[in-house]
Amino acid sequence: MATASVKQRTGSRGQLPPCYYEGYLEKRGPTEKVWRRFWTCLCGNTLYFFNNAKDTEYVEKLDLSGFVSLSDDCSRDRNLEAARLNLRMKDGEIKLTAPNLESRELWKGFLYSVVDLSVPSSLALLPGQLHMLKEVVDKEKMRRKTRSLSKAPSSPLSLPLVGEIPACFRPVSRTEAEVLLERHPDCGNMLLRPGRDGTSLAVTTRQDLNGSVFRHYRVSQKPQGGYVIDVENPIPCATLYDVINALVEKTAGTLQPFLLEEPYEENITFVTSNDENGERTLHCAPSGSFARAPALPPKQATEKSSLRSQTKSPSPSHRSFSSTDTPSSPMRRLVLCPSPLTQTFTEELKMKLEKRRTSQE
Repeated sequence: MATASVKQRTGSRGQLPPCYYEGYLEKRGPTEKVWRRFWTCLCGNTLYFFNNAKDTEYVEKLDLSGFVSLSDDCSRDRNLEAARLNLRMKDGEIKLTAPNLESRELWKGFLYSVVDLSVPSSLALLPGQLHMLKEVVDKEKMRRKTRSLSKAPSSPLSLPLVGEIPACFRPVSRTEAEVLLERHPDCGNMLLRPGRDGTSLAVTTRQDLNGSVFRHYRVSQKPQGGYVIDVENPIPCATLYDVINALVEKTAGTLQPFLLEEPYEENITFVTSNDENGERTLHCAPSGSFARAPALPPKQATEKSSLRSQTKSPSPSHRSFSSTDTPSSPMRRLVLCPSPLTQTFTEELKMKLEKRRTSQE
């Protein structure tokens, strides 16, 4: 029955997966006759229902691993602004009611994102909301990958890898390698990974032929050094780079190394909370550049430097005129240290003055 998918009580919020979206929803199961209003949190790929926004213990939860479909319910609600949803699971159908149409579109976007691990393109959402869904998809992929790696039995390589490790090496299992290659076809179609036995390596490839076609090749390390691709006609390789290059050459470039670049944010986003209903919304900060006021020239520093330059000690040519301290004016320099030409003019002037004085007497 459908009620089996909605589990009762209880759990602490601190122990739940990361919360991607939350808000009030009304819920009615297939065996329930009345609607119940819950503060609903989408944590990981599970809906958790709380009596109110401040509660730390949920009363019900709904695992979305049994998701089948999600559709709008056009039936009228007592609240004319409310918008209904039909959430169909493998074991029954659950009806949800959002406060308004915008809230319903957001819930649909988040539900599709965590179920399909891709941003839905058929919803009427703003660019900032689509960016928020992309972040959710990336976080949920990482969460599931981390969870699967923690649950999977460890199979470390017992042999030391000779030389540098190619960038297409991923410490994943066979199944995880297939998932990576299928989800990121633009990043390459061949990756190197540890072998299942822990004593060898493997190469996983993916190609399209009316669907995904996966192939796995064992790569063994030779006792005398180097590696060999274990196929019908073994291919010896000196390094792991040669292993990858050999497969690229043998397939005329059809196989390409898998290089997944971690995404970086392209916009600055921030979350605001509505004080009335506690609902949180993600916003994008304006992308325009901020103009800075032009810096004023340091007038005081300029004036001080000019004063310093005026009061600096005279140049070496000026200092040569004085035998002791530097005089404070050019006239003083001339008096203290007259040049030979100045001395000649002074003597001639004295002689003329004496002649004029003698003639007058």
